Amino acid sequence: MRIKIGIFASGSGTNAENIIRYFSEKPSFQVTLIVSNKEDAYVLERARKFDIPAIVCSKMDFLSTNKVVDILRGYKIDFIILAGFLLRIPENIIHIYPNRIVNIHPALLPKYGGKGMYGDHVHEAVVKAGEHESGITIHYINERYDEGNIIFQVSCRVLPSDTPHDVAEKVHALEYKYYPRVIEDVLQTVFT
Repeated sequence: MRIKIGIFASGSGTNAENIIRYFSEKPSFQVTLIVSNKEDAYVLERARKFDIPAIVCSKMDFLSTNKVVDILRGYKIDFIILAGFLLRIPENIIHIYPNRIVNIHPALLPKYGGKGMYGDHVHEAVVKAGEHESGITIHYINERYDEGNIIFQVSCRVLPSDTPHDVAEKVHALEYKYYPRVIEDVLQTVFT
């Protein structure tokens, strides 16, 4: 039986594509759905490239209806991966998928987490604060932004000369290297 994975993404989808490529070589797991909250998100084009169904659901669809739950059930999704998804996941989805939704954050939580702390905002805050390291945190999600149980963290050095762009490049390299592998470890733990 293949474990069916849904990816939620709001932007360009580089992490989503990396995950799709990684799991395309894993016979036990299959990315079967991409969900975005933005009609113009480039992740939708990436989904088409890999012939994966992609659906756009508005913020209202997530917060005020069961549309997203119905879609997930229709595709028989077993596990959800957030890859640059900017909406808070509502409780009805969290309760259906307890410890089956993971997120990646571009900093070492609990630092630089919470509402509004995503992407370049995080890297700018890290540089502005004069931090000597940053990194990634992979965590389960709960009802609050970036407060779910931490699964994995890895750090990179931040040099005094680094710009937010430099930090972003280092963090992206960590994301691409570790996120799919950690997801696979989690999936093997949850489904065996």
